[in-house]
This record gives sequence, C-alpha cells and structure tokens, in this order.
Amino acid sequence: MRRLLVLWDVDFTLVDAGGGGRALYQIAFREMFGDQAPQPSPMSGRTDRAIAIEVLTLAGVPEPQRQVDAFHALMAARAPGLADLVRQRGRALPGAARAIAALAGLSDGQAARAGGPALDSGRPGLDVVQSLLTGNIRPLAEVKLGPLGLTEHLDLDAGAYGSAHADRAELVPIARRNAALGYGHDFDGMATVLVGDTPLDVGAALATGARAVGVATGDFTVAELAASGAHAVVPDLADTERVLAAILGPHPP
Repeated sequence: MRRLLVLWDVDFTLVDAGGGGRALYQIAFREMFGDQAPQPSPMSGRTDRAIAIEVLTLAGVPEPQRQVDAFHALMAARAPGLADLVRQRGRALPGAARAIAALAGLSDGQAARAGGPALDSGRPGLDVVQSLLTGNIRPLAEVKLGPLGLTEHLDLDAGAYGSAHADRAELVPIARRNAALGYGHDFDGMATVLVGDTPLDVGAALATGARAVGVATGDFTVAELAASGAHAVVPDLADTERVLAAILGPHPP
C-alpha cells in the first residue's frame, strides 16, 4: 500500500484571494494599534509569523516577538468577516478544484481517520490524505478556500499553518505529525508531497526530504521553480492528468 500526504499551498497555488490577506493585516493592526500597518517585504512563500514579526518591527512595536501571538489571535478572530470579500474579489485558480477532486478519487478508501469513514474510493493500492501547508494562519486559509468551494476533500487538521513558525520548512514535520496522529501512518520522505508556487515551497520540501511540485501560477516561472530544485513543475493546475503525474511521481501505483 502506497500512502501519500499531499500538502497544498494556498495563495496563487489554489486561489487568488483578492487581497484578503493584506486586508486582514490592516484590520487587525488598526484595531490593535490604532494605525495603518506598514508594508512588509514581498509575502510570497513566507509564513504569517515571519510577516507579522516584520510588520510589528517596522511599526516600532516594542518586543514584536512577544506581541505576535496576540496579533495573530486578533487576525484569527476577524478572518471569518472576510468571506464576502473573498467571494466578490477572489477566485479559485483554473483546475484547482478538479485537481483536488481527482487526487481524492485515486484513493482506495483505506485512508480514514481513527473511528471515521473512509475518505474516498478509487485506485487500489493508493491512499491519499490531502491537507494544507501554508504560510497563512489557519482561519485565514479557511476563509480563502471555503467561500470558493475548495475544502471538501481537504483534512485541515492534518496540515500545518503559518502561525506555528517563521521558517516554512519547520511546518513540514508539524504536518507529518498531525497526519500521523490522525491516520496512524508515517509520511516520511517522499510520502509527503508539497505543492506550491514559490521557491520557498520547494525549499521546504527539499529541506525535509519531501517531494516538491512547483506550480507557476504566482510570481515565479516554470524555469525558476525548476532551478530551485523542484522534482516536477507544471505551468498551472488546468491539465489534471499532468498535475496528478507530477504529484504521484515516476512510480504511480
């Protein structure tokens, strides 16, 4: 039995959230500090912990490392209020929903949470758990995906989120541990697959022995993602068979 943990990035891999993340930073910063949040460095591929620390530092907030958890708690509380903005301005990227559903359909149904039903039924010999490895805090990831209909086949408890660590690579063992607790299997090495649109996604996979699949729907080209070391790169998620081949690798069941 081959078991895979597929961890999707969110922004510009699955969705364009229409500026929802930046809006949330402004809402939380204004409420907490009474001012407009300073503009951080480019956010692509970075975690919300790293971004929040930079924003608080640029704003001159004393001891930003000590303030970041409270800032994230306020962001989490306000995130659900962005659902209408995401519906109006956001969009699922072409092929995202089909790719997630098709990958779910490959599983033979044995990957189930303890005490829960089988996830899907499809190809014998393959079990797939899909979740997120994203720089977003979890409530922000949920509000970017939920209104666009992209959470049906994702087990959000099996992933890892950007509040946990400033370094994206440190999220991989967190996701593996969460998935192992939920499903009773280890997802070491290339049994974990990261799918993302930046070299930081690729780097997190390579640093932890996971398979790296680049998707050139963000700020980086196919050539740039390939040069960063990705095991496979696709221009977008529109060609479902090509996406599945990139995720499953050279030895699909």
